[in-house]
Amino acid sequence: MRLVLATSNPGKVRELKKGLAPLGWTLLSLADFPLRMPKEEGATFLENALLKAAYVAKATGLPALADDSGLVVPALGGEPGVYSARYGGRETDKERNVYLLERMRHLKGEERKARFVAVLVLAYPDGHVEAYEGQVEGYILEAPRGEGGFGYDPLFYVPEAGKTFAEMTLEEKARYSHRGQAIKALLKAYEQGPPPREISQLE
Repeated sequence: MRLVLATSNPGKVRELKKGLAPLGWTLLSLADFPLRMPKEEGATFLENALLKAAYVAKATGLPALADDSGLVVPALGGEPGVYSARYGGRETDKERNVYLLERMRHLKGEERKARFVAVLVLAYPDGHVEAYEGQVEGYILEAPRGEGGFGYDPLFYVPEAGKTFAEMTLEEKARYSHRGQAIKALLKAYEQGPPPREISQLE
């Protein structure tokens, strides 16, 4: 199957290509299609992923896979949530990390708990859509650690691994991350071929 990855984020493209490799699909990206993506105006990760995947599937005539993901800090009322990629109006990952640390400077211990959430939506040109979700729990450190990853990876510490996402290899991150969990759910659904549509169809 030829599939368009509906993202221009090189980090997401890299992780999705590696994770989906077992399916043997031919993976394209937005670099192959000069599309102007719609604004992400959804109130949830699912709504934003659905918006992107459905738009790209209709525009290209090919199945499209969109990821919408973000960081949720309960002590901040769920911030940054769906605004993770544009938190505080900051333009770069580094600026957003600094802003998050400023917002959390008064929080200690368990108050620094956080979770990453990822929703993958696979949309077909005929209107059929499927959704797969993954989550991982962790803590926001008081200073960044690691040189890899992107986004909030240098701040997100996973106790089970004893590392931040930015300190992990791609293989380690795939094992622990929210996106990795969502990809595993998709792989499981397709291990015997496309799943029954009456089961995976979103209402």
